Amino acid sequence: MTIPMLGTLVPQAGAQEDRSPEPAAQEETEQIRNGDFTEGTAPWWWTPTAPAAVVDGALCAEIEGDTINPWDAIVGHDGIRLQAGESYDLSFTASASAPVIVNTNVQLSIEPYTQELNERTTLSAEPVEFSYAFTSGADTETAQVAFQVGGAVDPWTFCLDDVSLRGGDPPPPYEPDTGPRVRVNQVGYLPSGPKQATVVTDAAEALPWELTDPTGTVVAEGLTVPQGIDPSSEQATHGIDFTEVTTEATGLTLSADGETSHPFDIDAGLYDTLRTDALAFFYHQRSGIEIEAEYVGADYARPAGHVGVAPNLGDIEVPCQPGVCDYTLDVSGGWYDAGDHGKYVVNGGISAAQVMGVYERALVAGDTDAVADGTLSIPEQANGVPDVLDEARWQLEFLLSMQVPEGEEHAGLVHHKIHDAAWTGLPLLPHRDPQLRELHPVSTAATLNLAAAGAQCARLFGDFDQDFADRCLTAAETAWTAAETNPIHYADPLDGIGGGAYSDDDVTDEFYWAAAELFLTTGEQTYLDVVTGSEHHGAQAFTDWGFGWAVVGPLGLLNLATVPSDLPADQLDFVRDAVVDGASRYAATAADEVYGLPYAPADHAYVWGSNSQVLNNMVVLGVAYDLTGDAEFRDAVLTGWDYLLGGNPLNISYVTGYGEHDARNQHHRFWANQLDPALPNPPPGSVAGGPNVSLDDPVAAEALAGCAPAFCYIDDIESWSTNEVTINWNAPLAWVAAFTADVAGDDGPPTEPPAGTCSVSYLVQSQWNNGFTAEVSITNLGDEPVRGWALDWTFDGDQLVTHSWNTRLVQRGATVSASDVDWNSTIGPGRSVTFGFNGSFSGTNGSPAAFTLNGDACG
Repeated sequence: MTIPMLGTLVPQAGAQEDRSPEPAAQEETEQIRNGDFTEGTAPWWWTPTAPAAVVDGALCAEIEGDTINPWDAIVGHDGIRLQAGESYDLSFTASASAPVIVNTNVQLSIEPYTQELNERTTLSAEPVEFSYAFTSGADTETAQVAFQVGGAVDPWTFCLDDVSLRGGDPPPPYEPDTGPRVRVNQVGYLPSGPKQATVVTDAAEALPWELTDPTGTVVAEGLTVPQGIDPSSEQATHGIDFTEVTTEATGLTLSADGETSHPFDIDAGLYDTLRTDALAFFYHQRSGIEIEAEYVGADYARPAGHVGVAPNLGDIEVPCQPGVCDYTLDVSGGWYDAGDHGKYVVNGGISAAQVMGVYERALVAGDTDAVADGTLSIPEQANGVPDVLDEARWQLEFLLSMQVPEGEEHAGLVHHKIHDAAWTGLPLLPHRDPQLRELHPVSTAATLNLAAAGAQCARLFGDFDQDFADRCLTAAETAWTAAETNPIHYADPLDGIGGGAYSDDDVTDEFYWAAAELFLTTGEQTYLDVVTGSEHHGAQAFTDWGFGWAVVGPLGLLNLATVPSDLPADQLDFVRDAVVDGASRYAATAADEVYGLPYAPADHAYVWGSNSQVLNNMVVLGVAYDLTGDAEFRDAVLTGWDYLLGGNPLNISYVTGYGEHDARNQHHRFWANQLDPALPNPPPGSVAGGPNVSLDDPVAAEALAGCAPAFCYIDDIESWSTNEVTINWNAPLAWVAAFTADVAGDDGPPTEPPAGTCSVSYLVQSQWNNGFTAEVSITNLGDEPVRGWALDWTFDGDQLVTHSWNTRLVQRGATVSASDVDWNSTIGPGRSVTFGFNGSFSGTNGSPAAFTLNGDACG
């Protein structure tokens, strides 16, 4: 099948008028984008007193009455570049529902709002073309065209079309600021992990390098390794490896070839904050609830969006698109997908699943302290439920609400998405969105997303809210049955006005994922038969370009390999081998790539949302590390972080708030500081989509034409195809950050627990014929942590271990030794670690009588 672009498949802000990168010399430069509104409203904006939409090919704004000043209601266009002494011509066609005089201004978009043009324009019901000329008195990159339309007693309608502002020289060619030629992870490196950097240089021979601390003291030195031409950037590079440096330090820099890197740290706690920041992103994206300053700070606080308070029409009684259905649904809540105000089930499902996966990984490992109740700054903290599950529930409730009710046509299937009837402009806070919201047709893909996420919900929420867990399972099983009956309800690929299409005409992978989750939760053979008979059951699911919302088969494999279940021993062995094989492929890729990322599609053709592909491949590597403890997999995760956090050709950290030079202007309607200085940049912990060779938006197409793959990115709010944020990109960011924080501990020598300060629980969870599954927990009853552990016991019969997880387990005769897998090597005071295994036996299956931990008896 054609590989889909991941993330939003159509313009999030409405496509903008293409601008030629090299205008003909005889033509004046056009400063206005999308002046005829043929591609929606972007980049036009308006105040809350002038909500606008495209009507019959013109931008029409409903101007509130009872305003006092002209500037109390504005329709504008930012990003105008003026040059002192240059002449400009502004023209447009405008009309008004009642005779009125408005101000037509070209001015600074920030204080002191100096005006270069200020004209009084008289409007009537008939559209009239206006034209004004002026000479700029200043040089600025931050001017705007502003139609000030306030000051009337009665409400009226302002319509605008064919806007043009010509004059001045074309902007200079875009040149990315790549900073020093020594590229490092700008956040830093783990003491026990690999430490690699890249130098962009044409030098043929090895070059000396130095690692220095803030005082200028040389900490380490060596020679670079020439690496030839990097195909992702088309640059000649050398490599630096300083893995031997394991002492924690801050403010380090690397110097080579006359260049000095951005500063960075060596610290085991580097990812502790990112773990929570990446999850905090989802609270920011919540629909239907006030985002309170208590949890996010004053800059990010905002009223609830889409709750039916004017000008919102709300998500409480949302109708279908014409001809789709004759009912309304309350689909309030959930997470806004990305930079727009849409909510989509097919990327909402994978997002909820991967957020729940943060908790499930910790649960399987037997250590949920880092994801417990009170670890996130959200309103639900201290309710007795892990915060990460509280956050996931906000989305799960929305997913449940999108299911067609009993008695209706297509009952049990799930509506594909809900969003505005037309694209909204930038910037626009959710509570100011005036547009009609619509339910779109059902799709099999959306239905199976609910089946999968609902099944996972059912097994995780049972310990906290059995009624909700039961709701999830009922909805999941209903969705599964409906999908089996309606297997080819595909979303319309052209249904992309007002929101992304998210079309997918191959749902065999969704069937696989949903069957895997339902089997893990219910143990029913019906679902297992679908799993084992699927084309996605095996290592072939792990492709060069990775997985995402449109390719979800790997999610099923990853959970089958890690979540305790009744999966037959031969199948458990098969799926674990598949995960390890896939991870080996990605680890080999990371080792071959100059910048260490575990992602190299054919010809380095990075897709829309390529950073999420990198992250999802890092998820596969993390799971393989959990299964095997093989440092190769952990190290490939860490070099993936190097790429994402600054050690890349552009020398930019793609995660906001992390690194010396980080992405700041992601495409978003209310984190829009680039367009409105009164609004914030995205909060720390949001990941940009990253390089996209397709250049699917006009800003990227103009600025980046001919770019090498890794250079096909621009930190501009209007580049929705390279610089958007989405929930299904931040979900793997959160998972990998949690994984990395967990495996970043001290790798020092094992410590022996004092006598009588540990206990062991050995539980046979299930037993069948001649097979069984056992779970073992070690609890540290002492006052000091146990670092590095090995638990030994002797079976009293002929038990034979066949498979194990969360441990390295070796059996010799009746004697068994289970040891840590690095990420669970430390057992804090009062804390436990848990591992499990499958085994076979004949006769009796008694529990071991005694255990030793690091050679000492453990009760």
